[in-house]
Amino acid sequence: MKLVTYNVNGIKARLPRLVEYLAEQQPDIVCLQELKCSDDTFPAADIEAAGYGALWHGQKGFNGVAVLARGATPVERARGLAGEPEDEHSRYLEVEVDGLVVASIYLPNGNPRPGPKFDYKLRWFDRLAARAAALLAAERPTVLAGDFNVIPFDDDSFSVRAMQEDALMQPESRAAYRRLLAQGWTDALRLRHPTGGTWTFWDYQAGAWARDAGFRIDHLLLSPQAADRLTDADVDKEYRGRERASDHAPTWVRLR
Repeated sequence: MKLVTYNVNGIKARLPRLVEYLAEQQPDIVCLQELKCSDDTFPAADIEAAGYGALWHGQKGFNGVAVLARGATPVERARGLAGEPEDEHSRYLEVEVDGLVVASIYLPNGNPRPGPKFDYKLRWFDRLAARAAALLAAERPTVLAGDFNVIPFDDDSFSVRAMQEDALMQPESRAAYRRLLAQGWTDALRLRHPTGGTWTFWDYQAGAWARDAGFRIDHLLLSPQAADRLTDADVDKEYRGRERASDHAPTWVRLR
Protein backbone atom coordinates (compact mmCIF):
# COMPACT_ATOMS: atom_id res chain seq x y z
CA MET A 1 0.00 0.00 0.00
CA LYS A 2 1.33 3.43 -0.98
CA LEU A 3 0.02 6.22 1.24
CA VAL A 4 0.79 9.80 0.19
CA THR A 5 0.56 13.20 1.83
CA TYR A 6 0.39 16.11 -0.61
CA ASN A 7 -0.15 19.81 0.10
CA VAL A 8 -1.61 20.86 -3.25
CA ASN A 9 -1.68 24.63 -2.53
CA GLY A 10 -5.12 25.09 -4.10
CA ILE A 11 -6.81 22.00 -5.49
CA LYS A 12 -8.57 23.79 -8.36
CA ALA A 13 -5.33 25.39 -9.56
CA ARG A 14 -3.41 22.10 -9.22
CA LEU A 15 -6.12 19.70 -10.39
CA PRO A 16 -4.32 18.74 -13.65
CA ARG A 17 -1.16 17.97 -11.66
CA LEU A 18 -3.10 15.99 -9.05
CA VAL A 19 -4.98 13.91 -11.62
CA GLU A 20 -1.70 13.35 -13.46
CA TYR A 21 -0.06 12.14 -10.25
CA LEU A 22 -2.93 9.77 -9.47
CA ALA A 23 -2.76 8.28 -12.98
CA GLU A 24 1.01 7.88 -13.00
CA GLN A 25 1.63 6.68 -9.45
CA GLN A 26 -1.74 5.10 -8.56
CA PRO A 27 -1.29 5.55 -4.81
CA ASP A 28 -3.77 3.70 -2.62
CA ILE A 29 -4.48 6.57 -0.19
CA VAL A 30 -3.77 10.28 -0.63
CA CYS A 31 -4.04 12.89 2.12
CA LEU A 32 -4.41 16.40 0.69
CA GLN A 33 -3.90 19.73 2.42
CA GLU A 34 -4.50 23.39 1.61
CA LEU A 35 -7.45 22.74 -0.68
CA LYS A 36 -8.47 26.43 -0.61
CA CYS A 37 -12.01 25.57 -1.65
CA SER A 38 -15.39 25.31 0.04
CA ASP A 39 -17.08 21.94 0.52
CA ASP A 40 -19.49 22.55 -2.36
CA THR A 41 -16.75 23.48 -4.85
CA PHE A 42 -14.48 20.49 -4.20
CA PRO A 43 -13.86 18.78 -7.60
CA ALA A 44 -15.40 15.47 -6.54
CA ALA A 45 -16.41 14.44 -10.07
CA ASP A 46 -12.83 14.80 -11.34
CA ILE A 47 -11.47 12.79 -8.43
CA GLU A 48 -14.09 10.08 -8.97
CA ALA A 49 -13.28 9.97 -12.69
CA ALA A 50 -9.65 9.32 -11.74
CA GLY A 51 -10.78 6.23 -9.82
CA TYR A 52 -10.82 7.58 -6.28
CA GLY A 53 -13.41 8.01 -3.58
CA ALA A 54 -12.97 11.05 -1.37
CA LEU A 55 -13.92 12.76 1.84
CA TRP A 56 -13.08 16.41 2.35
CA HIS A 57 -13.30 19.21 4.89
CA GLY A 58 -13.10 22.44 2.94
CA GLN A 59 -12.87 26.15 3.66
CA LYS A 60 -13.28 28.86 1.07
CA GLY A 61 -9.94 30.38 0.09
CA PHE A 62 -7.96 28.88 2.98
CA ASN A 63 -6.89 25.62 4.58
CA GLY A 64 -8.92 22.51 3.76
CA VAL A 65 -8.00 18.82 3.98
CA ALA A 66 -9.13 15.66 2.19
CA VAL A 67 -8.46 11.94 1.98
CA LEU A 68 -8.71 9.99 -1.29
CA ALA A 69 -8.83 6.20 -1.60
CA ARG A 70 -8.30 4.25 -4.81
CA GLY A 71 -11.40 2.27 -5.71
CA ALA A 72 -13.05 2.95 -2.36
CA THR A 73 -14.64 5.67 -0.27
CA PRO A 74 -13.00 6.47 3.08
CA VAL A 75 -15.19 6.16 6.15
CA GLU A 76 -15.23 9.35 8.20
CA ARG A 77 -14.24 9.15 11.86
CA ALA A 78 -13.73 12.81 12.84
CA ARG A 79 -13.32 16.30 11.40
CA GLY A 80 -11.67 19.03 13.41
CA LEU A 81 -10.03 18.71 16.82
CA ALA A 82 -11.60 19.10 20.22
CA GLY A 83 -10.48 21.84 22.58
CA GLU A 84 -11.47 25.10 20.88
CA PRO A 85 -15.13 25.04 19.82
CA GLU A 86 -14.76 28.49 18.25
CA ASP A 87 -11.99 27.28 15.90
CA GLU A 88 -13.50 27.12 12.41
CA HIS A 89 -10.30 26.32 10.50
CA SER A 90 -10.53 23.18 8.33
CA ARG A 91 -7.28 21.49 9.29
CA TYR A 92 -8.02 17.93 10.45
CA LEU A 93 -9.88 15.02 8.86
CA GLU A 94 -9.70 11.49 10.25
CA VAL A 95 -10.94 8.48 8.28
CA GLU A 96 -10.67 4.72 8.01
CA VAL A 97 -9.68 2.85 4.85
CA ASP A 98 -9.46 -0.97 4.81
CA GLY A 99 -8.81 -1.13 8.54
CA LEU A 100 -6.17 1.62 8.49
CA VAL A 101 -6.87 4.81 10.44
CA VAL A 102 -5.60 7.88 8.58
CA ALA A 103 -5.63 11.57 9.50
CA SER A 104 -4.94 14.35 7.01
CA ILE A 105 -3.40 17.26 8.90
CA TYR A 106 -2.66 20.87 8.00
CA LEU A 107 -1.02 22.42 11.04
CA PRO A 108 -1.00 26.24 11.36
CA ASN A 109 2.02 28.05 9.95
CA GLY A 110 2.44 30.34 12.97
CA ASN A 111 4.04 33.34 11.27
CA PRO A 112 4.56 36.08 12.18
CA ARG A 113 5.96 35.36 15.58
CA PRO A 114 5.69 36.24 18.33
CA GLY A 115 1.99 36.90 18.21
CA PRO A 116 -1.47 35.33 18.14
CA LYS A 117 -0.78 33.17 15.07
CA PHE A 118 2.19 31.52 16.76
CA ASP A 119 0.20 31.06 19.96
CA TYR A 120 -2.57 29.41 17.93
CA LYS A 121 -0.05 27.08 16.30
CA LEU A 122 1.17 25.84 19.68
CA ARG A 123 -2.36 25.39 21.03
CA TRP A 124 -3.30 23.44 17.91
CA PHE A 125 -0.25 21.23 18.41
CA ASP A 126 -1.44 20.49 21.96
CA ARG A 127 -4.90 19.60 20.69
CA LEU A 128 -3.39 17.31 18.04
CA ALA A 129 -1.24 15.63 20.70
CA ALA A 130 -4.33 14.89 22.79
CA ARG A 131 -6.06 13.25 19.82
CA ALA A 132 -2.88 11.39 18.85
CA ALA A 133 -2.59 9.91 22.34
CA ALA A 134 -6.16 8.62 22.12
CA LEU A 135 -5.44 7.06 18.74
CA LEU A 136 -2.35 5.30 20.08
CA ALA A 137 -4.35 3.95 22.99
CA ALA A 138 -6.64 2.16 20.52
CA GLU A 139 -3.63 0.09 19.35
CA ARG A 140 -4.61 0.13 15.68
CA PRO A 141 -2.50 0.77 12.56
CA THR A 142 -2.71 4.55 12.24
CA VAL A 143 -1.00 7.20 10.13
CA LEU A 144 -0.91 10.93 10.87
CA ALA A 145 -0.08 12.45 7.48
CA GLY A 146 0.22 16.04 6.44
CA ASP A 147 1.89 19.41 6.40
CA PHE A 148 2.95 19.88 10.01
CA ASN A 149 4.62 23.24 9.32
CA VAL A 150 7.59 22.32 11.47
CA ILE A 151 11.22 21.66 10.48
CA PRO A 152 12.15 19.09 13.13
CA PHE A 153 15.97 19.10 12.85
CA ASP A 154 18.66 21.42 11.51
CA ASP A 155 19.45 18.99 8.69
CA ASP A 156 15.82 19.15 7.55
CA SER A 157 16.51 22.62 6.08
CA PHE A 158 18.78 23.89 3.32
CA SER A 159 19.86 26.71 5.64
CA VAL A 160 19.47 27.03 9.39
CA ARG A 161 20.45 30.67 9.15
CA ALA A 162 17.77 31.46 6.56
CA MET A 163 15.02 29.84 8.64
CA GLN A 164 16.16 30.61 12.19
CA GLU A 165 13.54 33.32 12.80
CA ASP A 166 10.70 31.43 11.13
CA ALA A 167 7.88 29.88 13.18
CA LEU A 168 8.58 26.55 11.48
CA MET A 169 11.93 26.18 13.21
CA GLN A 170 11.39 27.72 16.63
CA PRO A 171 12.32 25.70 19.72
CA GLU A 172 8.66 25.67 20.81
CA SER A 173 7.53 24.22 17.46
CA ARG A 174 10.23 21.58 17.51
CA ALA A 175 9.52 20.68 21.12
CA ALA A 176 5.83 20.18 20.34
CA TYR A 177 6.73 17.88 17.44
CA ARG A 178 9.15 15.88 19.57
CA ARG A 179 6.56 15.51 22.33
CA LEU A 180 4.28 14.01 19.72
CA LEU A 181 6.96 11.53 18.63
CA ALA A 182 7.66 10.67 22.26
CA GLN A 183 4.13 9.28 22.57
CA GLY A 184 5.31 6.39 20.39
CA TRP A 185 4.94 7.60 16.78
CA THR A 186 7.54 6.80 14.12
CA ASP A 187 8.61 9.58 11.74
CA ALA A 188 8.75 7.38 8.63
CA LEU A 189 10.74 9.70 6.38
CA ARG A 190 13.30 10.37 9.12
CA LEU A 191 13.67 6.65 9.70
CA ARG A 192 14.29 6.12 5.98
CA HIS A 193 16.66 9.14 5.67
CA PRO A 194 18.28 9.47 9.13
CA THR A 195 20.94 11.97 8.04
CA GLY A 196 18.43 14.52 6.70
CA GLY A 197 18.80 16.44 3.46
CA THR A 198 15.44 15.26 2.14
CA TRP A 199 13.12 18.15 1.28
CA THR A 200 9.34 18.17 0.77
CA PHE A 201 8.85 21.92 0.14
CA TRP A 202 10.55 24.51 -2.08
CA ASP A 203 9.31 28.10 -1.98
CA TYR A 204 8.21 29.83 -5.19
CA GLN A 205 10.47 32.78 -4.30
CA ALA A 206 14.20 33.38 -4.88
CA GLY A 207 14.68 30.44 -7.25
CA ALA A 208 14.35 27.96 -4.40
CA TRP A 209 13.50 25.01 -6.63
CA ALA A 210 16.36 25.66 -9.04
CA ARG A 211 18.78 25.99 -6.12
CA ASP A 212 17.30 22.98 -4.30
CA ALA A 213 16.78 25.32 -1.35
CA GLY A 214 14.08 23.36 0.40
CA PHE A 215 13.12 21.91 3.73
CA ARG A 216 11.10 19.07 5.24
CA ILE A 217 7.73 19.99 6.72
CA ASP A 218 5.48 17.21 5.35
CA HIS A 219 5.52 14.23 7.67
CA LEU A 220 4.03 10.76 8.00
CA LEU A 221 3.86 9.54 11.60
CA LEU A 222 3.12 5.85 12.13
CA SER A 223 1.66 4.12 15.17
CA PRO A 224 3.61 1.02 16.29
CA GLN A 225 1.09 -1.19 14.50
CA ALA A 226 1.63 0.73 11.24
CA ALA A 227 5.40 1.05 11.72
CA ASP A 228 5.62 -2.75 11.85
CA ARG A 229 4.31 -2.78 8.27
CA LEU A 230 6.65 -0.07 6.92
CA THR A 231 8.73 -1.08 3.90
CA ASP A 232 9.80 2.30 2.46
CA ALA A 233 9.30 6.09 2.61
CA ASP A 234 10.38 8.85 0.26
CA VAL A 235 9.44 11.96 -1.72
CA ASP A 236 8.23 12.05 -5.34
CA LYS A 237 10.42 15.09 -5.83
CA GLU A 238 10.21 15.46 -9.59
CA TYR A 239 6.54 16.45 -9.43
CA ARG A 240 7.60 19.74 -7.82
CA GLY A 241 9.38 20.66 -11.05
CA ARG A 242 6.38 20.32 -13.34
CA GLU A 243 4.46 23.23 -14.84
CA ARG A 244 2.14 25.00 -12.39
CA ALA A 245 3.11 22.56 -9.64
CA SER A 246 2.44 22.94 -5.94
CA ASP A 247 5.36 24.22 -3.85
CA HIS A 248 5.22 20.87 -2.01
CA ALA A 249 6.09 17.45 -3.43
CA PRO A 250 4.09 14.28 -2.73
CA THR A 251 5.61 12.47 0.25
CA TRP A 252 4.83 8.83 0.90
CA VAL A 253 5.16 5.58 2.80
CA ARG A 254 4.71 2.01 1.68
CA LEU A 255 3.09 -0.38 4.12
CA ARG A 256 2.63 -4.13 3.82
